[in-house]
Formats: sequence, C-alpha cells, structure tokens
Amino acid sequence: QVQLVESGGGLVQAGGSLRLSCATSGRTFSNYAMGWFRQAPGKEREFVAAIKWIGGSTLYADSVKGRFTISRDNAKNTLYLQMNSLKPEDTAVYYCAASRGKTVTFHRIEYDYWGQGTQVTVSS
Repeated sequence: QVQLVESGGGLVQAGGSLRLSCATSGRTFSNYAMGWFRQAPGKEREFVAAIKWIGGSTLYADSVKGRFTISRDNAKNTLYLQMNSLKPEDTAVYYCAASRGKTVTFHRIEYDYWGQGTQVTVSS
C-alpha cells in the first residue's frame, strides 16, 4: 500500500522558516517525480514545487522561487520542502504527491498518489 505522510507544519511568524517532510512507503519511487502542492481556504489546490527522484531536476512556482527549496533523501525515502521568508499568503494545507511521469510537472492531474496534508499558518 502506497503511503505519503507529511509532517512539519505549524504556526510561524512572517519571515520565519519551516521544513516539511514527506515520508514515503509501499513502493519504490525512484522513477517518479515528487511534488508539493498547497490549498488555502476557498482556493484551488496549487503547485508549489517538484523534483525528479533520480537526477534531482526541479521545478518551482514563481510565487515561491528563491524562498522554498525542494529536496529528497534517497536513503530515507523522504521528500522535503524547506520554506524560508514565509509570508501570510503562504498559509495553506501542504500536500505531498507522487507522479509516475518521467519529468517534473506542475499539472495536478499527473500526480497519482497524495498525502493527507499538513497545515502551515503564517501570522503577520
């Protein structure tokens, strides 16, 4: 059974940092692209960042470029999202996702597996 379990969310002041983790299990994701998405109340789920598990090529949304960094630890089968210089508009539930596609993608429909999400709240 494939599982993606996010952790690391919480409440932080504007300008602060958080690191999200996504522990994977149930299969090998070495041929997958992994992504982070977020959904704020009343809004659509939007792409944040993606990384190819093998090779490490990355893709970022313009809104987080230069502030967020996606990475993975192959030995721990864990995906990370380092979030710096957080803003109140970054407040959302953050989801980890896995895509069987061969390239990194921002298209939500191309992701096959999803975690349950972790709440990030940035106060002003």
